[in-house]
Amino acid sequence: MVLQAIERVNRGLGRVAAYCAIVMMLAQVFSVVARYVFSFGIISVQETVIYGHALIFLLGAALVLQENGHVRVDVFYAGLSERTRRFVDLAALLFFVLPVACVVLWYSWPYVARSWSTLEGSRQSGGLPAVFLLKSAILVFAVSLILQVIATTARIAKGESWEQER
Repeated sequence: MVLQAIERVNRGLGRVAAYCAIVMMLAQVFSVVARYVFSFGIISVQETVIYGHALIFLLGAALVLQENGHVRVDVFYAGLSERTRRFVDLAALLFFVLPVACVVLWYSWPYVARSWSTLEGSRQSGGLPAVFLLKSAILVFAVSLILQVIATTARIAKGESWEQER
């Protein structure tokens, strides 16, 4: 039940990331048309593109892990037995992904807290006033990745495949 809840939340974050991609694309088109057709640039629209790009990666990472979509060197991996692949997956999750996510969480906490303490906004005149919210997505990234590592590790340990429908 906990595993399904973790994966449901991460699928929801993935959907938010997908919507960010749409917003980012529309903002980029608007920005290009405004600049090159009307010779008019809008800082907040340009920052929307940057924020959207960041949110796609920060909010979508756990879903990509859940769906086993991360890049690996398949030249070596494909030739391994199923048992060895599970071992490699577990080792990678526990000795690489989990420690990196924990380090990101540890070091980003004060960074995000400082941003919230001042309700940090854009340094640009006319920029978006919510930099603190974007920085908060770093914490969401780390926590969702840690939780997905736990869920994926449990599934692998139970002998379930990453590729199955959930």
